[in-house]
Amino acid sequence: MGPLNFQPSEFAKIAIMIYLADLLSRKEKVIRSFLRGYLPPIMVLGFVLALVLLEPDLGTAIAISVVGMLMLFVSGVRPLYILSSILASLPALYVLLFKVPYRRKRMMIFLNPWSDKRGAGFQIIQSFIAIGSGGLLGVGLGQSKQKLFYLPASHTDFIFSIIGEELGFLGAASVVVLFILFVWEGMKITFKASGQFERLLSMALVCLVALEAVINIGVAAGVLPTKGLPLPFISYGGTSLIFHLTAVGLLLNIAKSSEVCR
Repeated sequence: MGPLNFQPSEFAKIAIMIYLADLLSRKEKVIRSFLRGYLPPIMVLGFVLALVLLEPDLGTAIAISVVGMLMLFVSGVRPLYILSSILASLPALYVLLFKVPYRRKRMMIFLNPWSDKRGAGFQIIQSFIAIGSGGLLGVGLGQSKQKLFYLPASHTDFIFSIIGEELGFLGAASVVVLFILFVWEGMKITFKASGQFERLLSMALVCLVALEAVINIGVAAGVLPTKGLPLPFISYGGTSLIFHLTAVGLLLNIAKSSEVCR
């Protein structure tokens, strides 16, 4: 957009959560109805997911769908409707994961990275080496060797591996603890929020940050298949950082308005 460049899916994550929080709070009285309470938000959510998948960005689509379904559940939608939608989406998820060649290869490499250690498994193996090299205290801040053209995307998707190498187990654990504290404080805002819109929005924003952190750290540690999700507040990238800070700004605004109401 002129001189401004940003990733649309990052904007979509925040926009769809604001929209769903507003729609679900307005439909609170008819939320258990399929036609009036469940169908409108699920159609909008599905449309946004389809656009994100066209990028293609399956990781972001999964994150949006998980948080969106959680918002529907918390708002009071019948669990049967949500379960039916999840079951209906499983065939499409299977096709996206196993019928697309590069995604199928990622799944196979996740099970055994050493089967192609110089090809598709190279990145995750280098991530293991980075984390393992750090030991308890790390090799020192800025002293990583894996980020010197060994570990691809070391400043974005695999930044946690470099943290583990440079700051060791204690440094990596500190990052995890900080995210836990963020979730704790964020959920305190959710429980003290003054209205349904504020509760749903704050819960969604906290869950989004937590989910992205779990996926990113899980990928770096080899317990999840490779996904292109950044580590919130830490990975390099202007769009991701701006919209994560936008989420924090919204949380602070909700906290402030709730204090005024009390």
